Amino acid sequence: MQKKTFNPLDWMENPTQQQQLTEQNLPPVTDNNSDVEKIIKNIEANQIDIAPNYNDWINIGFAFADEFGETGRNLFHRVSQYYSGYNSKECDKQFDNCLRSKGQGVSLKSFFFLAKQAGVSIATQSHNPRPFSLANRKQKNGVEQESSHPEEQPREVMPTFPKSIYPELPEFLQQVVAIATSDEEKDILLLGSLVAISACLPKVYGIYDGKKVFSNLFLFVTAQASAGKGRMVHCRQLVNPIHKELREEAKLHKQHYELDLAEYNAKKGKEEGVEKPARPPEKMLFIPANNSSTGAYQLLGDSDGKGLIFETEGDTLAHAFKSDYGNYSDGFRKAFHHETISYYRRTDREFVDIESPCLSTVLSGTPKQVSALIPNAENGLFSRFIFYYMNVNPVWKNVFASTTDNGLDDYFEDLGNQFYELYKLLKNNGEFQFHLTIDQQDQFNKFFEEIQSKYINLQGLDYMATIRRLGLIAYRFCMLFSALRILETGDMTNKLVCEERDFQATLKIIKVLVVHSGKVFSELPAEEQKPSRKNRKEKFLQALPKNFNRQKYLEVAKTLKIPSKTAEGYITSFIKSNLIHREQQDNYINLSIEETEEVKEVKEE
Repeated sequence: MQKKTFNPLDWMENPTQQQQLTEQNLPPVTDNNSDVEKIIKNIEANQIDIAPNYNDWINIGFAFADEFGETGRNLFHRVSQYYSGYNSKECDKQFDNCLRSKGQGVSLKSFFFLAKQAGVSIATQSHNPRPFSLANRKQKNGVEQESSHPEEQPREVMPTFPKSIYPELPEFLQQVVAIATSDEEKDILLLGSLVAISACLPKVYGIYDGKKVFSNLFLFVTAQASAGKGRMVHCRQLVNPIHKELREEAKLHKQHYELDLAEYNAKKGKEEGVEKPARPPEKMLFIPANNSSTGAYQLLGDSDGKGLIFETEGDTLAHAFKSDYGNYSDGFRKAFHHETISYYRRTDREFVDIESPCLSTVLSGTPKQVSALIPNAENGLFSRFIFYYMNVNPVWKNVFASTTDNGLDDYFEDLGNQFYELYKLLKNNGEFQFHLTIDQQDQFNKFFEEIQSKYINLQGLDYMATIRRLGLIAYRFCMLFSALRILETGDMTNKLVCEERDFQATLKIIKVLVVHSGKVFSELPAEEQKPSRKNRKEKFLQALPKNFNRQKYLEVAKTLKIPSKTAEGYITSFIKSNLIHREQQDNYINLSIEETEEVKEVKEE
């Protein structure tokens, strides 16, 4: 079958164990079984492909595997056979994957919906009537009647982090999420605060895959408009005191520079050896995303290669990347791995290297804004981001409920001042090296080995970069948790060892994030493969049979609207290039066909 995009619903906590079925313990025929059989007969009668998209097809496989076990295999084949690229072996292989993946909780409702959406009658579901709803009723001649429009597709509910992790988090993070009014809000506050803080631990590092890495992370929280992702803006306040300190430092440098410049101008031409003072760096933590490439790099370099891009509208960065002067996507990707960024400063006519850049990024926006920033799944940006896809809750929120006395701004400002004290402690001491214990290292490797194996099996190699970079993201989470523990313990020893509760919380978070990444991955537009245009000469050669004479090649040329004289010239050039062999007068052999057949034989062997 042709490749389709897959939205993995995998790695949830405590997956249900799938019973192995034999002829002796096959499930009895149930209402669901009977209904599915009737619907499939309708599909077969009309020869309808109800799942042209991979995501829909795979969900049918999950539903049948979960509901019927091995007996669902034949049903899966019967539904799949009307897809234009149907292949029996590949269909079997996919159902094996679905059985191994324990169904992932996809129910038969997905199958019923897809069948109905494709125009297949599902009226056989008499035992499961549609519940009454104002949404599916309409007015006709003043009388309210039930609508005949098909039901809307049930929303896919994305998992949230396990509640069990929150009491185990560092106390500072528990305070951050304490004001949340929903599970999603709690999750995005946790992620937003971790990523904002990741830009402010310049002396905390670890060794990962033999390389020195810091805590910096990239995050994109995505949801439809008004889903509540705006709450994450308060995470900016946690590190705002650091930005203010850097701006005050830059202000003082500028004042000194202006005094020195005035003195230089007064002495210029009057005294020998007077040097013009160098312009001071523009130090800051928050780097504007709406920037030219040179401007972004210069601000990052002025701040010793450290910075945080924090934008509540993800398309701000996307627009910068799409402009000719603002495309710093390459440096942005390099910064994730602390690779050197080089750029040219026109004003000073010099090349500048930013060695070991430490950039963190917090973005939020709609799914379309994700696509604007990351145009396709092959783009290296995708695998560098943590993605969190928020559920939309269609319930009015009590806008007057608050657990704080003076509002959230004051609450987060106080938390920002707490973190600022830790920042100063870390800044004024030496480097802090982070470590996982030997047992944690073993668990870490086994955990990600299993995830990688699952997703290569289910998704293929396209998703491997995401899994591998999630390993580095997990390591950085552990590093951040360990640094925040200093606020509780006061332990300023230069060796940070990850606590087991922080390590286990990280693995539970990653299990959820891999699902969210899969959801975003599945909604990225596939990169269109443009068909290669064959020129007239190529078409002519491929249209020639294996053995032919002049009359035959002129007939072929006529069908392709190639003049006779041109065709004769083509034949002459083909003979010179050993693409055609003239065996004797007016008898030719098309050697390109022989080469094609040889290649095919090698592939088959």
